[in-house]
Amino acid sequence: MGLFDKFKNIFKKEEKEEVQIYDKGLSKTRNNFLDSLMKLNKKHNKVDDEYFEELEEILIMADIGVNTVMDIIDKLKARVKKENIQSTDKLREIIVDEMFIIYVNNDIIVNKINYAESGPTVILFVGVNGAGKTTTIGKIAYKLKNEGKKVLMVAGDTFRAGAVDQLAEWAHNIDVDIVYRENADPVSVMYDGVSKAKNENYDVVLIDTAGRLQNKVNLMKELEKVNKVIGKLIEGAPHETLLVVDATTGQNGISQAKSFKEITNITGVVLTKLDGTAKGGIVLAIKESTGIPVKFVGLGERKEDLRVFDIEKYIYGLFKGMEDDDERTC
Repeated sequence: MGLFDKFKNIFKKEEKEEVQIYDKGLSKTRNNFLDSLMKLNKKHNKVDDEYFEELEEILIMADIGVNTVMDIIDKLKARVKKENIQSTDKLREIIVDEMFIIYVNNDIIVNKINYAESGPTVILFVGVNGAGKTTTIGKIAYKLKNEGKKVLMVAGDTFRAGAVDQLAEWAHNIDVDIVYRENADPVSVMYDGVSKAKNENYDVVLIDTAGRLQNKVNLMKELEKVNKVIGKLIEGAPHETLLVVDATTGQNGISQAKSFKEITNITGVVLTKLDGTAKGGIVLAIKESTGIPVKFVGLGERKEDLRVFDIEKYIYGLFKGMEDDDERTC
């Protein structure tokens, strides 16, 4: 039994809301990717060089990334030779296995928030303008509040016009506290926010930052200053630095991840708008090319649609319907 069949057996029994959200959120990618894969398998009766060339193109078009794709193809060729695989249908199951293995890469996958042992947990959000940082903070605040956490948001992006107002609106709508000052030094606002969280026993502090990457030197200095100031107030803070990436930007998102990784210690990625792209393979590419785990994914516009990333549900959502095609062709 392949990995997909195992996931299918687990999730078909459960069919929980979260599985359904992954199913719906990945529909654009699945329709594009799975349809191309099915056509390829119907076109070729046997696994040969031509098959692999076309498969390579399909994987690249899904935004899995050239390096990741070449890694997958090499592994598939090795298994075809070792296991003497000739059927394209059999290979399709192995493609699922290898995509899962590529992401896991013998690591212990950490997709949960690294909470502080005592005192407030401080989470810093970084990313370019337009990636969806502010909305992500609002959605995570909503999620954590519903889990019983006392949450404080800090409007540290004092440069972008409307950023403070946008976060303040989120705070009002979901009834979460916020610290902000218009046209103020961002580090001083963050200092005030973390001080308040420490003094008033908040569980989690979510800090917005300015989305600038044009001048890496200035941004690096600012983030170093932020980390130093926060770390003096609360030991080990920030406990998470999450990079927010717009999934619809494709390979540009991977470039952003690499650039921010050079600047500061990124502990996880939030992929927004994954439901809005037909190239959801960026999930695999960003992990394989940077080593940074995806911790949250945006699978819709509702507050509830930002989800903790689950590689098993992702693989299931990507290949769901594969068994239906098997039944139709029997």
